Amino acid sequence: METGTTGATGPADGAEARSEAEPVWTGLPPGLLNLRRLLLVLWLVPLAAAVGVLLWLFAGPAWAALALLPLAVLAWGWPMLGRNWRSWRYAERADDLLISRGVLWREETIVPYGRMQLVEVTSGPLERKFGLASLQLHTAAAATDATIPGLAPAEAERLRDRLTELGEARSAGL
Repeated sequence: METGTTGATGPADGAEARSEAEPVWTGLPPGLLNLRRLLLVLWLVPLAAAVGVLLWLFAGPAWAALALLPLAVLAWGWPMLGRNWRSWRYAERADDLLISRGVLWREETIVPYGRMQLVEVTSGPLERKFGLASLQLHTAAAATDATIPGLAPAEAERLRDRLTELGEARSAGL
């Protein structure tokens, strides 16, 4: 929706203007959502079982019903993880990288290529098992450091190489 426009524009004119101004967003692969949901289940189901057994033995069957609380957290956390995963996205623009995330509190980080000092690709044991890697961007100002979690390793390496190249080109004039 454009404001302040008095004349009618054709569909092609409006579409071209929007496509140049709006970044092309890329979401995260579904492997990250699978990993996070697996971790949620691996923590909460054994917790519920342990709490249930211990309360049954030491406090009685009525108290053992409190073991349903971790299962309620699991039922609530499952769709919340999906919402959070869908909120993560990034876009490469001519002069900077945009990273957007958050459902209730939206956070958008803009990292200018010329300010990047270090671009790292990391992958822990679980990330490697799920075929994922994280991209960490370091700048001179700690407030603009950013991370993109759960990328495919090939995409993380491509981004690292491209961002390093752009960072070196942009910082040459500083």
